[in-house]
Amino acid sequence: MARVVVMGGGISGHTAATFAAKWLGKNHEVVVVTPNSQWNWIPSNIWVGVGDMPKEKVLFDLAPVYKKAGITYKQAKAVSINPQGDKKNKQPFISVEMTNDNQAGQKENIIYDYLINATGPKLNFGATAGLGVDSTLGEHTVSVCTALHAEHANEKLQESIEKMKKGQRQKFLVGTGHGTCTCQGAAFEYIFNVENVIRRAGVRDMADIKWISNEQFLGDFGVAGVHITSNGHIVSSKIMLESLFVERDVDWLIGAHVSKVEKGKASYELLSGETGEEKFDFAMLIPPFAGVGFKAYDKDGGDITDTIFAPNGFLKVDAIYGKTDFSEFKAEDWPSTYQNPIYKNIFACGIAFAPPHPISQPKKSPNGTMITPAPPRTGMPSAIIGKAVAASICDMIKGKSDEPTHKASMAKMGAACVASTGKGGFNGTAAALTVYPVVPDYEKYPGTGRDPDHTFGEIGLAGHWIKHILHYLFMWKAKLKFGWTLIPE
Repeated sequence: MARVVVMGGGISGHTAATFAAKWLGKNHEVVVVTPNSQWNWIPSNIWVGVGDMPKEKVLFDLAPVYKKAGITYKQAKAVSINPQGDKKNKQPFISVEMTNDNQAGQKENIIYDYLINATGPKLNFGATAGLGVDSTLGEHTVSVCTALHAEHANEKLQESIEKMKKGQRQKFLVGTGHGTCTCQGAAFEYIFNVENVIRRAGVRDMADIKWISNEQFLGDFGVAGVHITSNGHIVSSKIMLESLFVERDVDWLIGAHVSKVEKGKASYELLSGETGEEKFDFAMLIPPFAGVGFKAYDKDGGDITDTIFAPNGFLKVDAIYGKTDFSEFKAEDWPSTYQNPIYKNIFACGIAFAPPHPISQPKKSPNGTMITPAPPRTGMPSAIIGKAVAASICDMIKGKSDEPTHKASMAKMGAACVASTGKGGFNGTAAALTVYPVVPDYEKYPGTGRDPDHTFGEIGLAGHWIKHILHYLFMWKAKLKFGWTLIPE
C-alpha cells in the first residue's frame, strides 16, 4: 500500500486529494493535512466582505467530505519535511502539529511515499508595517483573504456606510498593501463591489473611492495585462479597466508600494521614487504572499531548507530558475510536472510552487524598491495543476511510469476568469474573460503573447450570473456530490 500525503486543503490540495483517492481506491491511502476544519470557496469572499453573502455560504466542514471519500484527515499544521527520513526512521516523513481542539499542540510524524505541497501562501501582513487585521500587526486595514477576514471587513464597511448616512464623508482605499503583492484581481472585485453596495445604500455621493496598486498599468493583474477580443475588436485590459474606473468614478494610483500603514493613513513609494500618503477611513489592502515557512532536514538533522525551497518559501519544481533579465524570460521556463528536481516523490501545486520569475516586467524604483506584481497561481490554474499532479502520482504508484505522466504548464494552459463588479439579480455585472495562455508566449504569439482567438471577454449582467452559478457549481463539486467529477476545474 502506498501513502500519498497532501499538505493543504484549499482549492489545489482538495482537488489533488479527492481525485487521487478516487483513482487509487482502497488499495492505497490518501492523507490530507490542513490546519483548517473548513473548506473555503475563496472567490466568493468578496461578496461576504460587502454583506451580499453570509460566510456560511462559502464554507463547509471537511471531515464528513473526507470520510465519504475515504481520505484520512489530519487537522494539523505541517512544520517540517524529512525527505530522507532520519536516524530513527528510514522512510521520508513530515512533522505536524495538531490544531483541532482535542489535540491542539500535539506533534506527530506522518510517513509518506508521495508528498504534495499544496499549502497555499502565508498571508505576509508583516511585510508592511501596520498592515493587518489584528493587534499583533496592525488593526488599520481589513482583508478578504479568508471568510472570517471578509466577515470582519463587512462589519467595518457597514460602519462607514452608517457614518455616511449621518452626513460624514468617507474615504475608501482598496488595493495591494506591498510592492510585490499578487491577487490584484480579488482587490479589483472588492473595490467595485464596495462601490456597488455604497451606491445601493444611497450614499455614493458621500464616498471617495480610490484604487492603489503595484501594477504598472490598470489591468496588469500580474500577467502583463491582456488584449481581449470584444465585439469583434481587440481591446487592451488597460483601456477596458480605465473606462470602468472612470464610469464608476473610482480614482486610481498605480505603480505604488505601500511602505507603512497607520491609523487613517497609508504611506507609499512610486516607481518614479516619489513618496506620498493616502488618507482613508476604510482600507482593504491585500497582503503579499510568502511560503508558509517549512523547514527541511536531511537524515542527519542538517538543515536543507534552501535545497528544497526558494528564498520566498515556495517549493522548487521543474522550472528554470535564476533568470533576472526580462528579455531572457521564456514560456518554457515555467514548470509542467511540478515535481521537485531532487526528491522525485515530492510535488507542489497551486500557490505553493515557486514560479521561475514574474510574468509582468520586473521594475524597481530609483531607491531600489521592487514594485512588481507577483505571478498569480490561483483559481482555475491551481485546480488544473492539482489534478495533473494527482494523475501523475497515481500512474507512478500503479507502475505505469517512473516519471510524471501529466503536464499542466501555465504557458500552455488557458484559464477563464469571472471578476464581479457588483452583485445583483438584474443589475449585477462582472467581467468574464478567457485567457490563453496564462503565461504569455511572445515567440508563438508576437506582440501580445496570447492567442486572440481564445482570449476574449465582456463586462455585463451575463458575467454576473456566470459567477453566481459557478459559486454553487464549485461548492457542489468540492463537496463531492453526485456527478462532481464531470464538473471541469
